[in-house]
Amino acid sequence: MAEKKKEDNARKMAVTAPGLKLMIVGLLVMVAGFFLLSGGGSKDPQVFNYAMFDFRRLVLAPIVIIAGIVIEVIAIMRRPAKED
Repeated sequence: MAEKKKEDNARKMAVTAPGLKLMIVGLLVMVAGFFLLSGGGSKDPQVFNYAMFDFRRLVLAPIVIIAGIVIEVIAIMRRPAKED
């Protein structure tokens, strides 16, 4: 009886389908945050571009990236629903 339960547990995946979907969502949120972080460069290195220091790059992008990391942690740590 105990051997059968061990075999059943060995066959189960560590990451379930809903967890995998949540991981993909977290990855997409992080990629969106990195896209928000990009840009703001200057074509002429002698000219300073103040667009580097706007709200999107200093506040919004890091919050979106951290939200993606939190989603990833939740996806990894979440327990699957019990199947009876």
